Amino acid sequence: MILHSLGDRRLTGYTTWGCLWEKGSCTKETEYQLKNRQKDNLPMQSRITAWWPDGSVKWTAHTADAALLGKEIEVVPGPPSQVKQKIQVLKKDGFMEILAGSMKVKIACDGMKLIDSIYFHEKKLLINGRTVLLLEEPSVWNGNSVKIKKEYDSRITQLSVEEEGALQVIIKYTGYHESAVGDQKIPFVIRMKVGFDSPRIDFIHTFLYDGDEEKDFLKGIGIRFQSPLEGKIYNRHVKFMGDHGVFHESMAQLLSWRPKVSQEIYEKQIRGERLELTGSDKETVDTVLKDMPFWSEYDLCQDSANHFCIKKKIKDENCCYLDCLHGKRTEGAAALGSEHGSVLFSIRDFWEKYPSGYTFRNLDGDMAETVMWLWSPGAEAMDFRHYANRGYNQVYYEGYDYKGATPYGIACTSECSVMLSEEMIPKDQELAEFAESVKRPVQYLGTPEYYHERKAFGYWSLPQQNTQMECWLEDQLDMAVDFYRNEVDQRNWYGLFNYGDFMHTYDRERHQWRYDMGGYAWDNTELVPTLWLWYAFMRTGREDIFVLAEKLSRHASEVDVYHMGRYKGLGSRHNVRHWGCPCKEARIAMAAHHRFYYYLTGDRRMEDIFEELKDNEITFLNKDPLGDFYDKEKMVYPAHARTGPDWSSLCANWLTEWERFDNKKYRDKILTGIRDIKKAPLKLISGPDFEFNPADAHLRYIGERASGGTHLQICMGAPEVWMELSDLIEDEEWKRMLADYGRFYYLPRQQQMEESDGIIGSREFSLPFMAAAMGAYGAWYLEDQVLAERTWRYLLHASISQGNHDGFKILTVSNQGNQKNLKEIPWISTNFTAQWCLNVIVVLEFIRSYLPKTLKEGDELVETMPEETFHKA
Repeated sequence: MILHSLGDRRLTGYTTWGCLWEKGSCTKETEYQLKNRQKDNLPMQSRITAWWPDGSVKWTAHTADAALLGKEIEVVPGPPSQVKQKIQVLKKDGFMEILAGSMKVKIACDGMKLIDSIYFHEKKLLINGRTVLLLEEPSVWNGNSVKIKKEYDSRITQLSVEEEGALQVIIKYTGYHESAVGDQKIPFVIRMKVGFDSPRIDFIHTFLYDGDEEKDFLKGIGIRFQSPLEGKIYNRHVKFMGDHGVFHESMAQLLSWRPKVSQEIYEKQIRGERLELTGSDKETVDTVLKDMPFWSEYDLCQDSANHFCIKKKIKDENCCYLDCLHGKRTEGAAALGSEHGSVLFSIRDFWEKYPSGYTFRNLDGDMAETVMWLWSPGAEAMDFRHYANRGYNQVYYEGYDYKGATPYGIACTSECSVMLSEEMIPKDQELAEFAESVKRPVQYLGTPEYYHERKAFGYWSLPQQNTQMECWLEDQLDMAVDFYRNEVDQRNWYGLFNYGDFMHTYDRERHQWRYDMGGYAWDNTELVPTLWLWYAFMRTGREDIFVLAEKLSRHASEVDVYHMGRYKGLGSRHNVRHWGCPCKEARIAMAAHHRFYYYLTGDRRMEDIFEELKDNEITFLNKDPLGDFYDKEKMVYPAHARTGPDWSSLCANWLTEWERFDNKKYRDKILTGIRDIKKAPLKLISGPDFEFNPADAHLRYIGERASGGTHLQICMGAPEVWMELSDLIEDEEWKRMLADYGRFYYLPRQQQMEESDGIIGSREFSLPFMAAAMGAYGAWYLEDQVLAERTWRYLLHASISQGNHDGFKILTVSNQGNQKNLKEIPWISTNFTAQWCLNVIVVLEFIRSYLPKTLKEGDELVETMPEETFHKA
């Protein structure tokens, strides 16, 4: 497999990527060889991440040092490079030691610390790494509103070596935070990556919220380290990245009135040069030091997407902070150092996932303390409460009238890194390059053509622009992505719990998204924008689309989903608060959203997510998806599942578990449901509401009801999951069922009634453009030209009508939305955009040859479809 580095990212640091293999080409015993353009055999660490149904290897993940690789690499079966030196993991005397060339990490197995000490070139530069948590409780004291700050320390309950190879070791910590009085809150899962001979250590920090939303506001969370300091106070420095350039100060700046320090000495100090003073220069500086402040503490807080502040103070607790610098957006790298050496810190997506920050303390002592804040206490505490004490079902599209918001069990994952240096303080360029490498890590990927040929993630099309209509469709797909990419920044869709998600529906009158209107606010994967963006990336290889999809996957897999508690494995439908909707459903959490990210990058956190989902059907016993629509006393099975989106989402989970471990138990769950659907009068066309038994995965046909509408069966990713499954299970009857479904959806109403003998009753096949992928599959499978043309009519009619070819054209209005020139699409909704774009991408793969060649021809095609033939939505 030939791969290339994504975008123009700097080739530095260890990186992990995925490789897809032809069915039957690799086995469990296969070894893998890494080559650069010069065909050198380079060191690489490998693992298997997925299997084909025949037991051969499907996906692998590989790790190597990007600095050795170059822009293009090749992975082939073959004997790997022989590594002369490799990482060693030793366990003795209650400690774990990681010997990684120039780096040595020592971990105490006492359950208190993430790291005991880290040595670089045999010099101890970091000690006592541990988690830190601050909760804030609103209260009343003597009639006054007060805020109680509660401090917690780390308590590690499980320490494991998740990956141990020659080049990289991953340590996994599982635990919780504990107060001095034994109160236990906010579990965490932290991964630490150590690379051979690398000065850098990476952390993936996940925390889960298990607090009382009424009193456990998040005031601060992060990782704390201590750093030994040595030498003169004027040889101690801090650096922080700003909007432009680097903020740099010494703890004792040698700029004085009387006696006057030589300007040359001060210039050297500001350049970060080590001062070795002698004679009269030393006497002058020593005199000055007796009568000047020593800056002991610095704090950086990015409190919004558009503001950060750096402040400092002396050690005296009764003295105030001084503002050093205010700015807009910092990429967030920081460093402190002394004659002993320096430590660089960087938090990924620093300003995008505000409020982040750093606190450096005791810089004038022997042991400095650094806290990398993933939520900085310099900002307002996070209030997890809902915006109302009820739901607004019909008016605000919230599912039910009762309040269903609970944050208990949601999670959030952040990434941060530290880098060690023997230099007193790194150069500004080194700090900037470190920040860039953390924010935009090296990622190797194959070409769209390679993935397409091997049907990675099922059926999707490559771009072609051979006709006017093809060019128009590709323009629309590009315009849709570009609009949402720019909208993230225009609307400031940022913040630790928001970044990655989009809003649901636009309000053209307010020139604002409906952020305050229940189910019209945050989208939460509604109508699978995840699949739209990932398939858009797969077919184009565009870095900007990869970033959008990556951030959405990270957010949606954590914040929109419950990882513990009564709703574990379920997600919350779209709402003003990500966890606000009373509807808790499997479709929001399903593995299909994130398989792309996992197999392309080997991301270990996604393995936790998939583990949570593998037996997700058990949650249906506690939260029946249709529990409010049926009388429980009349049920035969204990729960319900619509064939889509409930059962289809379970299929995605089972498929992922089946392929990750070649565990046929999960394949059999899928096959059980398919056999049951085959028994229904109309098979897959039958009413999607089924009774469901989570214990054995059986479905029971109960009639032609379609709670929520028939379109829900196929607009939440079911077509893409089912089509990919069809090739894996090799069941021709199942393929025919998919084809028949697409054919039937587009039949005129009278013909539907005749063919079904009236069984479908009043059930409507609504929002037909959302069924285009199924219609296209049917036309392709059945070789049905009429169906192909009918499918294009429905899909094109949804976007072009009455001679309007504007599609996703952006309009500009002045002085609206707090913008001098606001760029908007007044009719936009993420539901429509995600579904229309996704269907176009899939439909082009099956029936491109039936697409009209020109826009005029497309108009004519639309006009041949009278409005009354469209089923009412």
